[in-house]
Amino acid sequence: MSDACCAPGARPEGAALLPAPRTVDRPDAARGTVAVPGGAFWMGSDDTDTFPDDGEGPVRAVEVSAFRIDPKAVTNTQFAAFVKATGHQTDAERFGWSYVFHAFVRGEAAHRVLDGHVPGAPWWLPVEGASWRAPEGPGSDVARRANHPVVHVSWQDASAYAAWAGKRLPTEAEWEKAARGGLERARFPWGDEFTPRGQHRCNTWQGSFPRQDTGADGHLGTAPVTAFRPNGYGLYNTSGNVWEWCADWFSPDWHAADSAATRHDPVGPDSGVGRVMRGGSYLCHESYCNRYRVSARTQSTPDSTTGHAGFRCAVDEPDHARG
Repeated sequence: MSDACCAPGARPEGAALLPAPRTVDRPDAARGTVAVPGGAFWMGSDDTDTFPDDGEGPVRAVEVSAFRIDPKAVTNTQFAAFVKATGHQTDAERFGWSYVFHAFVRGEAAHRVLDGHVPGAPWWLPVEGASWRAPEGPGSDVARRANHPVVHVSWQDASAYAAWAGKRLPTEAEWEKAARGGLERARFPWGDEFTPRGQHRCNTWQGSFPRQDTGADGHLGTAPVTAFRPNGYGLYNTSGNVWEWCADWFSPDWHAADSAATRHDPVGPDSGVGRVMRGGSYLCHESYCNRYRVSARTQSTPDSTTGHAGFRCAVDEPDHARG
């Protein structure tokens, strides 16, 4: 398991949820998505501040077919429409709890904290009743966060939404190519400097983690999905805000082999324990997580849910449908 700062928790007893597909024409599914051109790009990083256990390196040329991807993470409004149409029950709702960052646990939720704190990461609290509808637990809601990314959704929940929408989760290689926005080997979607000309370009932790977030970037917790400038392909918030689920099983070294499987439309290993998550979140800080860099990666089990994990969807171009 990667650093608990990024992806706490595992529910090995959780049964996989079946997606709720519907018939969606590709033009309808692709509406609102942005095109990412096919071709090779430099994936990964060999920078000195990467985490060896995460397997960010080696830097390698990876060929990806053209595809389309959501410019924004899926919002609370969009996820609510899915739940209304399908009756889908998320893993957090099914299990009855989810992980909430300690600073957000107040009021009634403070009396619903369960046993089972994360070793080495006491800032994650398992809160009874926390879910996408109540991100901080009982007494909270998303009424004023309609345009914020949905959180407390597992990989299984994200996959179910994608199937219903006629889409899919992006592969890790697709996600990174799209997140880079056409820049080669840059640390961030906008370049190599974290705050160019002193301007914040993403939603991460500002201050002393985990005690005080000053909110200097304008946000405490999640930000609207269109916060900050989009990258060169028109994608918002591919650094910070919320971690985003990808389709692949996680491996720290599967991609190191130089083969057709790892260099041409890679889909990751055939099996694993955790699924890949990319992009970092509003909790990332250089002193601890430091995973808001565009090459950074982490993992969590497919039924794990937290208050800083969401997703965006991809869809094939007509001539590049996957089997």
